[in-house]
Amino acid sequence: MKDKLFVLSQYLTPQLAVSRLAGRLADYDRTPALKNRVVKWFIDRYGVNMSEALESNPEAYPSFNAFFTRELKPGLRPLAGGDETFVSPVDGAISQLGQVNEDRIFQAKGQSFSLNELLGDDQRLTGEFAEGEFATIYLSPKDYHRIHMPMAGTLREMIHIPGKLFSVNPVTAENVPNLFARNERVVCIFDTAAGPMALVLVGAMIVGSVETVWNGVVVPSGNQVTATRYQGEDARTFAKGEEMGRFRLGSTVVMVMPKGSVRWNDDQIAGKSVRMGEAFGRLD
Repeated sequence: MKDKLFVLSQYLTPQLAVSRLAGRLADYDRTPALKNRVVKWFIDRYGVNMSEALESNPEAYPSFNAFFTRELKPGLRPLAGGDETFVSPVDGAISQLGQVNEDRIFQAKGQSFSLNELLGDDQRLTGEFAEGEFATIYLSPKDYHRIHMPMAGTLREMIHIPGKLFSVNPVTAENVPNLFARNERVVCIFDTAAGPMALVLVGAMIVGSVETVWNGVVVPSGNQVTATRYQGEDARTFAKGEEMGRFRLGSTVVMVMPKGSVRWNDDQIAGKSVRMGEAFGRLD
């Protein structure tokens, strides 16, 4: 009953208004005493490990979002393997992983979503990942919220897709149909040694915004899908493990690779916690 009420509240809440307000408050830096109380409550409530943060003093952060997107101390997330090793892009928990099956990506028992819808109804792009490999990683409130490259790649395209802002925790994944292809999201396409790679940054309830290192905060453009292609000097190349974005109040990353390009490690299974930089798969 509790889960059903929570899911029902997701449909009844004015998602966009609540999320945008939360984002503005999280960036507000003019009431440090209130910010410090909220940050302290958050650390205690979710068990945030501040010993890993480059700045371990919570009061040193000018805003809640600055605390939430905190940098880690150098060396805490070593990169596994060589160029052939595909690493986790984030700290989080694996929601699901496997193979795309006739345009469907497994979401949870009884639930799936469309690859084509996830990527913005672009048949050209969808064709590159048909029957490919996917992995969905959920970032909980306590996690490190910067997103890094699983392997080296050159930015080709970024697509902002407006949508709903349901929570993306396990309860909603099990009960909200088409969740990850329904929520607002930013699709980042990279060209890599294994072919194209899609990193889909999924927005969620009270996620203030999604940010990339090349664009800054991705600002919605009404209800229109917005695609930006990068060529020449704009087509920035990222090294494996390099930061490519961050969630300003966390969410989920969906990774998609072409068919036969990568094999996920046998020890990476749904429900397992992962850390950025650990071995996640191997290029075929």
